Formats: sequence, C-alpha cells, structure tokens
Amino acid sequence: MEHSPGFLALASDARRSVRECTVAEVRERQARGTAFHLLDVREDREFVVDHAEGARHLGRGVLERDIEKLIPDRDAEIVLYCGGGFRSALAAESLGKMGYRNVWSMDGGMRAWREAGAPVEPGSKVTP
Repeated sequence: MEHSPGFLALASDARRSVRECTVAEVRERQARGTAFHLLDVREDREFVVDHAEGARHLGRGVLERDIEKLIPDRDAEIVLYCGGGFRSALAAESLGKMGYRNVWSMDGGMRAWREAGAPVEPGSKVTP
C-alpha cells in the first residue's frame, strides 16, 4: 500500500516519540511467559482474515474510546501492531497521552510477523 506524504510524516513523527519492539522481541516475551497484552489495532476486516497468535483486537478507530475498559491498568505492558507499523505507532502515541506508561509499537506489524514465520491464527470474530 502506498501511503500519502502527510500520513507518512505524521507516522514518522509518532515513531520518534514511542518505544518500538521487534517481532523477535515479542516472540521472546511470549516464549518466556511474560504477561503482556498483544493488541491488533488493524481494521475489523483485516483482523478477521488472520492475526498474530494470542492477539486481541481493538481497532484503531475505537482504541481511545475502549482501551480503559479492556485494560484499565495504566502500567500494564501493551504491545500494539497493525499492518506495517505506522498505525500502531500513532496508537501508541495516543495511549501515552492517555497515561499508559508501558506501551510498545511492533515495528513492521503483521507484515513482519508473517515474514518471520511467527504463528498466525486464522480469522475469528472481532473481540467486543
């Protein structure tokens, strides 16, 4: 997908202000049994095709509205991912502004997850 220059500038700015992690780091956390929330912030239609194993869905469009119900603990570790790492960076920036202190954006998103051969779950219902 080719992104517009304005979107890329906005996302690049967000990426400079948020913490990013790699797919390998997320897989290491999973392998160690580290407690964290893996949130897919893609659109509903993307999540139902497939998603990272163990991920829950909270689309970018409703993230700020619903995050406090899903994860009320502002110190909880949260790893966000999207398709390629841009929307998750914007989402991580928003959560930081809302007082969430341990938020990460997974660099490369679902594209990098698939390329790494990480486990993918087939489509399922979107988490209410």
